[in-house]
Amino acid sequence: MNGWKQTGIVLILLATVTGCIPTQRELQMESDLQVMKRRLAELERGVVSMKDDRQARERLDLLTRQQADLQAGIDTLRVEFQSVNGRFEDLARDRSQMKEDLSLVRDDLALKVTAMEDRLARLSEQAKAQPAPPPPAETPEALYERGLELIQKKGDFTGGRQWLQDFLQRYPKHDLAVNAMYWIGEGWYGEKKYENAILQFQDVIQKYGDHPKVASALLKQGLAFHALGDLKNARVILQKLVDTFPLSDEAKKAKEKLAEWKKA
Repeated sequence: MNGWKQTGIVLILLATVTGCIPTQRELQMESDLQVMKRRLAELERGVVSMKDDRQARERLDLLTRQQADLQAGIDTLRVEFQSVNGRFEDLARDRSQMKEDLSLVRDDLALKVTAMEDRLARLSEQAKAQPAPPPPAETPEALYERGLELIQKKGDFTGGRQWLQDFLQRYPKHDLAVNAMYWIGEGWYGEKKYENAILQFQDVIQKYGDHPKVASALLKQGLAFHALGDLKNARVILQKLVDTFPLSDEAKKAKEKLAEWKKA
């Protein structure tokens, strides 16, 4: 009996020990499970890394687009700045050229006026040596009409001018004085002594300002400059006439002349 008991105890112990020791399959499964866990962890880290890389690329793309937009804006501003700077330079050159042109016109006018004044002084001295005009008529109006008739109807520019000059010496305050001064200029113009005519018309312009006869004086003064070949001053004078007396018949004639000269 004791032998059987011992045998039974041994069998029980073997069964217990056998139940506690893992089998080869169980060990393999445990190993596979650990490998899968490691792979799963690596996959999870890879997914996180991929997410980080994608976000980084997206931010990089956004920054790249913003940088491109800023560069385009800078290029646009640079082009606009260069354009504005170019316009300023053009305006500066135009202003400088205009100042030079005005200075040349002023100097040219000053020289011409000086030359005309010298010539007029010589002519005045010569006129003093000439015989005096015929005795004046009884009234100022008759004297004026006599000189005007010689110029307008008989073409005697020298004789008519002398009668009108005598009228002015005798009646400088008369209402017809401005007309007499103007027709003296017409007398010089008829004699083709254009410098003297310009100076005479200038006296009318300076003395009588906005008088209607000033428009006629400006017109004939511009034509006298043109006759001398001075087209620049001729245009300046006629434009002044148009600006000062825009509704006058003389302004209409001046516009026609300006248009005619522009085509020439």
